[in-house]
Amino acid sequence: MSVSVADVGEEYVDVTARVANAKRLEQRLIDLLDKRTGKLSDVLGVERELARVREEIERYEGRLRYLRTRASISTLTVSVHEPPPLVASRPGENPIRDAFKDAWRNLVAFVAGTIAISGLLIPLAVFAVAGVLLWRRFVPSFKSAGASGA
Repeated sequence: MSVSVADVGEEYVDVTARVANAKRLEQRLIDLLDKRTGKLSDVLGVERELARVREEIERYEGRLRYLRTRASISTLTVSVHEPPPLVASRPGENPIRDAFKDAWRNLVAFVAGTIAISGLLIPLAVFAVAGVLLWRRFVPSFKSAGASGA
């Protein structure tokens, strides 16, 4: 952000007064030339002075034009914004979207964990069932041994 301020009001009034004085002097010099009473050198001196005053008037008028354009393009812009309500800890976050993403990640992690544990439990279950079947087949039961001995 940049701020620059220049009060041109005082300068504008000052230059306007100088233009008015210079124009009065120009008019007096023109009146002197109209009368042409005097030597040629005096007339040439008045013409030189008139040219100098005319140049001064043009310079002052140029400065006035510049000051008018500077004043006309002056802009004051004030923007007031109410900050939006914060529903997240950082701007740009969306807690609802993040909750859905977390839920999806948790579901995928659960399914992946179930598959991984199945890779361990299924072979263990197969070995356990095989062990129980082998045990029943090769180890005589106590009931049948007790019934035949009596």
